[in-house]
Amino acid sequence: MSSTSSQTLVAGVDSSTQSCKIVVCDAVTGRTLREGRASHPDGTQVSAAAWWDAFRRAREGGLLDGVAAIAVGGQQHGMVTLDDAGQLVRDAMLWNDTSSADAARALTAELGGPRAWVDAVDLVPVASFTGTKLRWLAEHEPENAARTHTVVLPHDWLTGRILAEAGGFTEWTTDRGDASGTAYWSPVTEDYRLDLLRMAFGRDVGVPRVLGPAEAAGQAGELLVAAGTGDNAAAALGLGLEPGDVVVSLGTSGAVFAVHDGVVGDERGEVAGFADATGRHLPLLATLNAARVLSAAAATLGVDLAELDRLAGEAPAGAGGLTLLPFLDGERTPNLPTATGTLAGITRANSTPGHLARAYVEGMLCNLAGCVNALQRNGIRTDRVLLIGGAAASRTVRTVAADIFGVPVVVPEPAEYVARGAARQAAWALSGATAPPEWDVPLAAEVRPQNADAGAGTLRRYQEVLRNTHPDPSVGERTA
Repeated sequence: MSSTSSQTLVAGVDSSTQSCKIVVCDAVTGRTLREGRASHPDGTQVSAAAWWDAFRRAREGGLLDGVAAIAVGGQQHGMVTLDDAGQLVRDAMLWNDTSSADAARALTAELGGPRAWVDAVDLVPVASFTGTKLRWLAEHEPENAARTHTVVLPHDWLTGRILAEAGGFTEWTTDRGDASGTAYWSPVTEDYRLDLLRMAFGRDVGVPRVLGPAEAAGQAGELLVAAGTGDNAAAALGLGLEPGDVVVSLGTSGAVFAVHDGVVGDERGEVAGFADATGRHLPLLATLNAARVLSAAAATLGVDLAELDRLAGEAPAGAGGLTLLPFLDGERTPNLPTATGTLAGITRANSTPGHLARAYVEGMLCNLAGCVNALQRNGIRTDRVLLIGGAAASRTVRTVAADIFGVPVVVPEPAEYVARGAARQAAWALSGATAPPEWDVPLAAEVRPQNADAGAGTLRRYQEVLRNTHPDPSVGERTA
């Protein structure tokens, strides 16, 4: 593969739970010129070696020929443990491994409760975060814990492997966006809280150096390797988020996030006050259940996703009172790791495929609306929602989202926005400029609320079912 001599190429990597995707872009315009992909093994604990194998498969065929700089956007929170020789100690525990739920509760109490954690690191521990996984490792696998010399995150590890392959590795590095998801690096102080790391693991352990947003991790031959970041921070960079934009990502799991100029300080501990990849903040909420809810609905009804979309679109708003709590795989927001789904309000009148399809769509979106409302409670305005991810292709999802969220919904053209954001970061590091390059984000659709009153009624009924099913007052508040 080749490019014109005047064109500078940059690459971005999205090393997600499911796969490794690489895009090669024009550094000036952001236009995607090449793409590669390879799958990752399924599971909540996976060998980090599989991510390197997938990266090598994804770049086959000369995909990176002529590329001047590269950056990695990786799934957040995953615990990659290394021994004193830099070798993997055990499989990485991924963000969606909920084994450390008890450890999260214990750590929260040990520091003095949610407020103490918010003051320290602008979040409250849940099972997703790396620090809780370190506590689990110390308690359940003491031999592996004893062998652990350094702990890095998935994007850190892949960045290090890219450098090591070319003989350019000198030290483990990360960035503030990804580090802020560990629960032991603080966006409040912009530094590690090694006391919290010791609290979690019982002793000191090596951690990567935190690079600045446009700083390079090193040089892999002729290839500049930028800092990289976590997947959501990379997506924000790829989408060019501005204040007033709230992203609702409908992947296998869900994420709701926005850029913000300061620490969030959510007293309820629901909003994780992450850092972003530009020097600002990225308040975020995540759900375990998003597009997989629609896949489950399609399987239940014995239809494909296109037919599910048609059925849901023809059913009435509110699904005739049929309400789904979509906690099919437990849930992170609200924090119900052992919960299961609930289908409430079943009558003979609404026991139809269309009503059921509609209830699944509405349940998925109502849970995410609770996340949007949590941002609003913390002073983060919502002028519009950017709907991304596979489920954003559904016309019914777009329409229902606008009514339930109560603001315009815009759908960017489908693209690999995590990889694109990583590529934009690579272009920034390569340029030495004070800000990332301006790349256009074309839109596929814009949907304004058509029946916001019905959407608000659906959301109120969802909240009532949630409070009745999970009567913990904090859970009811978190989705209000």
